[in-house]
Amino acid sequence: MTALIEYFISNFTFILGYTWDHIKLVGLAIIIAIVIGVPLGIYCSVNKYAASTILQIASIMMTIPSLALFGIMIPVLSLINEGIGTLPAIIALVLYSQLPIIRNTYTAISNVDPDIRDAAKGIGLTTFQRLYKVELPNAMPLIMAGIRTATVLNIGVGAIATLIGAGGLGGIIYQGILRTNNTMILAGAIAVAVLALIADLFLRLIENLFTPKGVKK
Repeated sequence: MTALIEYFISNFTFILGYTWDHIKLVGLAIIIAIVIGVPLGIYCSVNKYAASTILQIASIMMTIPSLALFGIMIPVLSLINEGIGTLPAIIALVLYSQLPIIRNTYTAISNVDPDIRDAAKGIGLTTFQRLYKVELPNAMPLIMAGIRTATVLNIGVGAIATLIGAGGLGGIIYQGILRTNNTMILAGAIAVAVLALIADLFLRLIENLFTPKGVKK
């Protein structure tokens, strides 16, 4: 334990740099995943036939081992000279994020109380206005739960992305394995876990901020 504390103190700047790289990698992937996943989830809620296919594809993506998915990206993106580095890592993380975001958005919008929808129609709101003013605010807790799940998942999977040159906290773990240094391995793992906890708390705050008072439990 003493060695671990001393490692954190003497390598604070080094760990902070890797943490920042990890935040940038996962943050960009999650933003892209939300931009793709939330509209797809909304579309699924109005097209049950497409929902089945889209959720099936997202589920298949989720079953591919992360190391294999990173490996698949290398020959494909090598065609545009981007086989190694941040781009394949971001694409893989976006694909991994899709299932929780699409499924939660689809479920949340589908389960909005029909009486609330009828009331919105009754006061003359258009389809877009109902979505923006009624359905999305009511669905916010479940949508955010999917985003939180995807974020925590990606922070863990992102540690493996260091193997394809994407950087991040996985670099500390990887260097620890190469040097047979258990302190480095443990320090990297703890840093990943702490970052996941902080990200989850941060997203809970955002969820609380954007959820209407009447919807909060």
